[in-house]
Amino acid sequence: MRRVYLDNNATTAVAPEVFEAMKPYLQDDYGNASSIHWYGQRARAAVEQSREQLARLLNARSSEIAFTSGGTESDNQSLFGIVQASKSEKKHLITTSIEHSAVLHSARELEKRGVRVTYVPVRSSGVVDPAEVEKAIGPDTVLISVMHANNELGTIQPLEEIGRIAREHDVYFHTDAVQSVGKIPVDVESLGVDLLSLSAHKLHGPKGVGALYVRKGTILRPLMYGGHHERDRRPGTENVPGIVGLGKAAEIAGERLAERMHSVGALRDRLEEQILSSVPYAAVSGDKLRRLPTTTNIRFDYIEGEGFVIAMDLKGVACSTGAACSSGSVEPSHVLTAIGCTFEQARSSIRFSLGRFTTLEDIDYTLEVLPGVVEQLRSLSPHYKKNAVSTQASRA
Repeated sequence: MRRVYLDNNATTAVAPEVFEAMKPYLQDDYGNASSIHWYGQRARAAVEQSREQLARLLNARSSEIAFTSGGTESDNQSLFGIVQASKSEKKHLITTSIEHSAVLHSARELEKRGVRVTYVPVRSSGVVDPAEVEKAIGPDTVLISVMHANNELGTIQPLEEIGRIAREHDVYFHTDAVQSVGKIPVDVESLGVDLLSLSAHKLHGPKGVGALYVRKGTILRPLMYGGHHERDRRPGTENVPGIVGLGKAAEIAGERLAERMHSVGALRDRLEEQILSSVPYAAVSGDKLRRLPTTTNIRFDYIEGEGFVIAMDLKGVACSTGAACSSGSVEPSHVLTAIGCTFEQARSSIRFSLGRFTTLEDIDYTLEVLPGVVEQLRSLSPHYKKNAVSTQASRA
């Protein structure tokens, strides 16, 4: 059976170049990067090279990069670190209703601890209005956290405008850029962010490693305590093989980025256009223009999303109903309900996410099997049968 992977927003395949770069640090160069002997210094040199590679991708200083275990830790470090470091008696956090659970759950925990949190709504396009963010700012606001690109819709948020607003009000600004780094240009200076979270496994690096960009001068309290690793931002022995993999993945991501954006975007558009032309009662959710070239979220009315994912997997195609961390949840996607989808519409929505290794043959095979899967699932739906009969009657 042919296998097609269209769930790259959940994770990506490790690039061969990344794997080769990591291998020496899993075998011969196994030193602790904090040790002063030859073994340790070889590991330290590799960590610092990776820090520079990632800094170049983000247009940051290498000293502003702290390595973490991934995007979730980086998000937690940003929210808790800024709030806990603030000397304000009353503290206020602003975020949006469509953030990743790593941000939303952190915000809810902060609420339990007495922090006031504002969840700014988004338009039906899935894009937040910067004016609404500015309206929410108060004298006690210490942090604004808005994701760069949404993991379910792919919609890109107007960070430049929000960054300008944050600077004007002297408020720290964090973004979860896990889905955008390596897929579109990400420049911390032009975005105006003070903190930025990313994860290696979303850009063809290894799992279990990520980074947090912390602008020079940002006062951040650490989540954990121990050694003085990562300039006192994140204690613990560095994951040298993982960090090397992240650095190499960042280096590759910066090469021919515009070319890859165009080629992957063309495949995404082909998939989307052919589905909409061949499958009735299908629609794209979110902004069609302001989004990642890798992502489309398509609603198939009168089907159940989990059933679709299973049926497509039996045909060899991997896709998803949304965020991998929410897999198995009986609740509809908070992102889709936030943009106005009904419970039924949210449960019938499918995310297709492409990557560096997606091919034209992958897309064409998906288009070959998908209509039949949709029709088979709809044949089991009494609502679809009733609607089809009424539609035929009205046409007659």
